[in-house]
Amino acid sequence: MLMKTASQSLTEQLCARFAERIRSRLLAPGARLPSVRLCAQQQGVSVSTVVAAYDQLLAQGLVVASKNRGFFVREAPLNPARAMPQREPAPEPPAASRPGNAGQVAPMAAWSTATWMATRHAPIDATALIRGMFHKVSPKPQPGMGVLPPEWMETTFMPAAVRKVTSVSALREFSLQYGEPMGDSGLRRALSQKLGALNVHAPPEQIITTVGATHALDIVSRTLLRPGDCVMVEEPGWAVEFARLDAMGMRILPVPRRADGPDLEVMAQYCEVHQPKLFVSVSVLHNPTGYCLPPGSAHRVLQLANQHNFHIVEDDTYSHLAPEHATRLCALDGLQRTIYVSGFAKILAPGWRVGFMAAPPDLVERLLDTKLLATLTTPALLEKALAWCIDQGQLRRHAERIRTRLDAARARSARLALAHGCTFAAEPAGLFGWVDTGVDTDALSQRMLDEGYLMAPGALFHAVRTPSTLMRINFTTTQEATFWKVFARMRDGMK
Repeated sequence: MLMKTASQSLTEQLCARFAERIRSRLLAPGARLPSVRLCAQQQGVSVSTVVAAYDQLLAQGLVVASKNRGFFVREAPLNPARAMPQREPAPEPPAASRPGNAGQVAPMAAWSTATWMATRHAPIDATALIRGMFHKVSPKPQPGMGVLPPEWMETTFMPAAVRKVTSVSALREFSLQYGEPMGDSGLRRALSQKLGALNVHAPPEQIITTVGATHALDIVSRTLLRPGDCVMVEEPGWAVEFARLDAMGMRILPVPRRADGPDLEVMAQYCEVHQPKLFVSVSVLHNPTGYCLPPGSAHRVLQLANQHNFHIVEDDTYSHLAPEHATRLCALDGLQRTIYVSGFAKILAPGWRVGFMAAPPDLVERLLDTKLLATLTTPALLEKALAWCIDQGQLRRHAERIRTRLDAARARSARLALAHGCTFAAEPAGLFGWVDTGVDTDALSQRMLDEGYLMAPGALFHAVRTPSTLMRINFTTTQEATFWKVFARMRDGMK
């Protein structure tokens, strides 16, 4: 709570609190501030104090006022040097997906014409999510985090691997010259064997290492797409992918992701009308729902790709947490129209930034050219250390320990969520839970920030940010009853 001091008034403290959230992107551009009366109630101050604080934010250029609507975080001014060419209007929504039609899915996947037209300049704010994930709002476990806690990933074998590859001779050999363009050959052999265990048959010659999985996705997009191309992306989905494609000038076609896979009827209509060049899919432990793709749905997606001549990028970021029987599109397709992308930041070493892709033979050289233009090569020393971890079986054993620990955390977190009045929009699986709170989670997330908790509201996982009652929770950081009690109190105060 705010407390008046000799050095700073309540107005100055309240203004500083909102200013810090805006500058750190915990309040996204376009986000609405609480109404004056609601803010006064939440912060335990007078209405006049809030009015004065909001006036200071206006004077600092951090917010704008809209008559009869309230105060909103100012959109960042567009840099003229980076202005994008004018885009074509967004595509019309497929009939099956329009509200009131038989193909309508869950409320947050229903689309209005206004929502679709807004994709022309979609207010995608993935940077707010990323900055928020790395902004330490308090020492408390953070429910909105997208990674395992650092203490879960602590190992003794990783330092041993680094020591193994950093002898005097190794440092001389690998630090004073560029690495192999495709990536360390030993790591690519180890990755080929690892993929074989997933029934994805990719020889080392079809594998390219990258600076993390996101870099691999970027290479694919820059190789296969041009501004104005249509790309199908699952919704809800990873906010960074929406933002990355939007920044490149692509036309994003949201495909509702359900328990039985992507909406095939919507995909088919997109293919007929817009001839998309790419479909981006998280087939296993989908973020944020946790869904895994059934074999039948995977087969029909591949049929569409062959029929309409588009490629599929399969983002398997959470492969180390997935059940062994999980279906991969690449395994069924044999890397003909599919490109497999994964990495090790989520399970082993976020700071090493080692990712990779496995691609069809006819795309390898084009993808490699794009990599070379951006980064030349990738860090050979870390790739050799990772290869040692895989070859020695250390990574496999570490992943087994993490999965066992995560199973227990998921069970505890799910019980607490249900006990505090939440429901799951998808069966709990993997690292994340897709939880229905019953209230606007954008507004709830701001109230939870006052309590020291960073949340991931459902609006972040849609191509166009719209109000949602859903939120994504990290099972590893929501195991304590303390968080859920605070959550319930804040939520109930909004009803």
